[in-house]
Amino acid sequence: MSEFVEKYINPFTDYGFKKLFGEEINKDILLDFLNELLKEEQGEIKEITYLKSEHLGTTELDRKAIFDLYCENERGEKFIVELQKSKQNFFKDRALYYATFPIREQAKRADWDFELKAIYTIAILDFIFEEDKTDKGTRCAHLEYLNTRLVKLEYLVWL
Repeated sequence: MSEFVEKYINPFTDYGFKKLFGEEINKDILLDFLNELLKEEQGEIKEITYLKSEHLGTTELDRKAIFDLYCENERGEKFIVELQKSKQNFFKDRALYYATFPIREQAKRADWDFELKAIYTIAILDFIFEEDKTDKGTRCAHLEYLNTRLVKLEYLVWL
């Protein structure tokens, strides 16, 4: 009788995170995760499509962005999902910068009526910012456009 060898994927590594949440075959896992976090805020997500995760700057000198996961739902709303293990002091600024790429994608040539679709950034962090030390669990922050249209909803989930 051959010996049974168990294999596990650590979801808190870059490889494991992308293997678990970022592959078409496991799309339902990411869909369930997003719905658990966002259903109350934005309603149920029925379908997601994975998008290209690398975004170049406008010019050669501009900084580029590479998202861990990037997808879109059936309403055209975009989702950036990031896993960050090591503390990064300006991670909130980076998350805001990342959100500018999907916002700019909406600015197509021709007539544009400035109706932006929502952009969601979900960050799973293995650290807590000094200013958030008194909070436990999940925090969300809203960045609103003209005080009525939601442009970005950022979730920080501490491990």
